[in-house]
Amino acid sequence: MPISVEPAITNEIFKTNKYMNNTQTCEKLRAMRLQAMAELHEQYLASNQNASVTTDEYLALLTDHQWEARQHQKSSRLLKQAHFKQRISLEEINYAQQRNLDKNMFQRLATLDFIAKKENLIITGPSGLGKSFMSQALGHQACMEEYKVLYQNTGRMLKKLKLAKVDGTYLKELRKINHVHLLILDDFGLQAMDNQARETMLDIIDERYQQQSTIITSQIPVSAWYDVIGEGTIADAILDRLVNSSHRIDLKGESMRKLKVL
Repeated sequence: MPISVEPAITNEIFKTNKYMNNTQTCEKLRAMRLQAMAELHEQYLASNQNASVTTDEYLALLTDHQWEARQHQKSSRLLKQAHFKQRISLEEINYAQQRNLDKNMFQRLATLDFIAKKENLIITGPSGLGKSFMSQALGHQACMEEYKVLYQNTGRMLKKLKLAKVDGTYLKELRKINHVHLLILDDFGLQAMDNQARETMLDIIDERYQQQSTIITSQIPVSAWYDVIGEGTIADAILDRLVNSSHRIDLKGESMRKLKVL
């Protein structure tokens, strides 16, 4: 004779099994490192929101949420690894200030097509006109589009690499620099280069030539870089590889820092 089971008990067993299955599903999602998907699934189960969407819609919702979380994590990691002094978005660029900044040109650069084409950018002009600001804004955008970026003060970088030659880590450090899609060298030429600095600069520029992009900012006009670098043969080699493959922005006008004070 069949055993009769009360409907209430059957429902309770079903709910228990369903809860266990959902718990196991969330645990498996976390084990597969799908943390965002697991969290959203739990939220929807708690509020019973998943009942109002189709299976296809719910799957798409969970997938999109996990994808967006992964993209955010990746861009955050790239921004941290870039070592920017400031995190600046392109929307913060001031085109109203009279400083010889062509808005159309800069917005074309902001598409980052120059990175895809392995081209360079040189931004020159007196102190306080936003050279570092603009270079970091482009770098920030590059990180958001999943390019690897490294921001460096030129003088400090050259000193660090000089020490790396002493302790035997030079080639390792050089590989790190040349591995990034966009290298930003800020304040180039503030100090005259000795022979080691010249050779290091050539190593970097030669390795990146037609392989990766570089942005250089400098208070020194490009016409004076030959003297800053020094030794003629190395200066010719650096400038030939760098300048001829570069977009140029030459800023003019009063310091924006001074105008803010006024």
